[in-house]
Order: sequence, then structure tokens, then C-alpha cells
Amino acid sequence: MVSHSFATDWLHNQKTNMMRRDVFQAIADPTRREIINMVSLQKLNLNAVAEKFEVSRPAISKHIKILTECGLIVIKQQGRERYCEAKLEKLIEVSDWVEKYHKFWNEKFDALDNYLAQIQAKPAEEKIKNTKTKNTKNGKPKSRI
Repeated sequence: MVSHSFATDWLHNQKTNMMRRDVFQAIADPTRREIINMVSLQKLNLNAVAEKFEVSRPAISKHIKILTECGLIVIKQQGRERYCEAKLEKLIEVSDWVEKYHKFWNEKFDALDNYLAQIQAKPAEEKIKNTKTKNTKNGKPKSRI
């Protein structure tokens, strides 16, 4: 009974950890972003990835585990070596999210541009109106003599 409970708890924790990980969590850390960049250029074994950073090998392994859980990299065994390979399709989720806000802010900035253009046009219109008012007396043009 104890082993069944342990196994059930372990599976639940594994499932929960996998569900909690998403691509946004993966790219939130600068070290993980750099790992993604490195393995997107070429497959690297775990030691080659770890050598590029001034943190412990276990820390890099943890980053790689998160990236793997998020689906941004896969580990492939080749002989005795394990290689990291980028799977960047998941970044489409980030791109879609950013694009939504890109459109939102473009619309806001366009509205701001229109508003500023209207404000800038008003002083010019008022100047023209004031000039016309100065040149007339009681609605009649002033004589220039």
C-alpha cells in the first residue's frame, strides 16, 4: 500500500511539474535563453553547453531539464554522448502572444499620432483666425490707409 501511494504521488508530482512548465517560463531566464540560442545554431552535448557558463554543471542540467519539459529542446543519445537539439516550434506561442500586443500598441500609437496631429493643427487654425480677426473691424475689413 505504501509503494502504491508513493508511486501515485510521484506520478502526480511529475504531471503537475510538466503542466506548470510553459514556453514563457523557459524564456524568462537569461541562461535558458542563451542555451536556446546556442543549441539552435548547432547540436551540443551537455558538457559543451555547461562549459559556456560560469555556473555549476547541476545548475545547467536543471536549466536543460526545464527547457526539455517545455519542449524547446530534446536530448538525443548518440553513442555515449547526450546531445541537445533545439525544437523552436514552441516559440510560435510566444510570437503569437507578442503579435497580439504589437497590434494593440500600434493601434494606440496610431490614435496618439492622430490626436497629436489635431492638437498641432489647432494653433495654426487659431493663428489664421486671429489674423483674420485683427484685419477686420466689426466684421468689416480694416482700411489699410
